[in-house]
Amino acid sequence: MYAETLKLVSTLAARRPAAGQPSRLDQLFHRLAAPDCQPALVEDQIWELWMHHPHRRVAQALERTARDIAAMLYDVAETRLTNLLRACPDFTEAWNKRATLYYIQQRDDECVRDIHRTLELEPRHFGALCGLAEILRSSGDGDSARFVFEAALRVNPHLTAARRAIEELVGGAPHPLQ
Repeated sequence: MYAETLKLVSTLAARRPAAGQPSRLDQLFHRLAAPDCQPALVEDQIWELWMHHPHRRVAQALERTARDIAAMLYDVAETRLTNLLRACPDFTEAWNKRATLYYIQQRDDECVRDIHRTLELEPRHFGALCGLAEILRSSGDGDSARFVFEAALRVNPHLTAARRAIEELVGGAPHPLQ
């Protein structure tokens, strides 16, 4: 799955989000790329749209899973997310949230599988990209981690942690996208 996901990352720039993604995201990602952008504000708006679902009960279920994860109720969160994904298999943020849960639990293979699905649905998901890069970095695959961090920076040039990670991976040299 790792090789397939890296291949997917290599094609992200040419891919469009799946149908059903809020159209306002296009405008927000355009603003995010601007040098004079207020990144925290725009990122918050993007995350808000990702968390939104037109069916209130679905959105509430996702919010409950975030609380479950914060409370370390991992089994409850996983069950809730798995049920949510059965009912709404195209809900990008539910895939990403389950990937986050698996990341916390160090279930890397399952995490990468869900990151893959997240990126299939939303190729601009910088959170999923950074999660993948961190898994690759912790597994010792620095070149692939750098490649994925760079992909995340192309989507969101304001990711300071990704920029620092690249600098660490290349031995302290400043990243060219600065």
